[in-house]
Amino acid sequence: MNERTIQVGGHRIFVAETGAGPAVVLLHGGGPGASGVPTYSANIEALAKQFHVIVPDLPGYGRSSKTIDQSDPFGSLADAVRGVLDELGLDSATLVGNSYGGSAALRLALDTPTRVDRLILMGPGGIGTTRSLPTRGLRRLLGYYPEPSREKIATFIREYLVFDGSSVPDTMIDERYRASLDPEVIANPPLRRPSSLKTLLSMDFLRDRRLRTLDVPTLVLWGTKDRVNRPSGGTALATIMPNCDLMLFGNTGHWVQWECADRFNHLVADFIGSAA
Repeated sequence: MNERTIQVGGHRIFVAETGAGPAVVLLHGGGPGASGVPTYSANIEALAKQFHVIVPDLPGYGRSSKTIDQSDPFGSLADAVRGVLDELGLDSATLVGNSYGGSAALRLALDTPTRVDRLILMGPGGIGTTRSLPTRGLRRLLGYYPEPSREKIATFIREYLVFDGSSVPDTMIDERYRASLDPEVIANPPLRRPSSLKTLLSMDFLRDRRLRTLDVPTLVLWGTKDRVNRPSGGTALATIMPNCDLMLFGNTGHWVQWECADRFNHLVADFIGSAA
């Protein structure tokens, strides 16, 4: 796997690449200590057999710069991902996004649909977020800072990100915990409660009229036991978007790509391959 850091606007973005073929960008979620390659450790090798797989650390995470425009977080992340495409010389790519990464992918598609070949979204954030109280999982996520602990991150991952907590090894918990202790992140968490009502409203995609005309082929994958973002969001997207398929996964939480890795890898390959 080729690893490098590229300059995108005011950000340093760490990017890992492997494989050859149509470009597929894997975007990780926004939980504490998250980064690209570990999030997709069960998927990269399989997808690289057919595709040029690109795995960035989003701004605020991993080995990338630790700043996000908190007045428009989804737009800030989308701009960074678009900048990665520019720096890699890619006119467009398939975007695969989990949670916060799904929000970045969807926002990029809404702002510049010609840059997105296909969308694959796993439990994306921002679907009806102003219409009900946050889930307990989201409250746990937002409450991790300013006092991080290994116990808090282990509970969040094993009880809220996955259905079967025993599937997550201690090594992953330890890695995420160490990453979450970065002083820059503690001082400036990349995922936080919206700073204003305007920001909150901008983070609810169901209020964006462009969603109804976004015809980028989209596949939404959602675990029925997701305790971070409500599975009803999948039905909302499939109902509103004109070219959107939905698949629900039983006994699966927020990490479809981890808990159902083999099915996920085949679905992604088939969905992208159907464009040929």
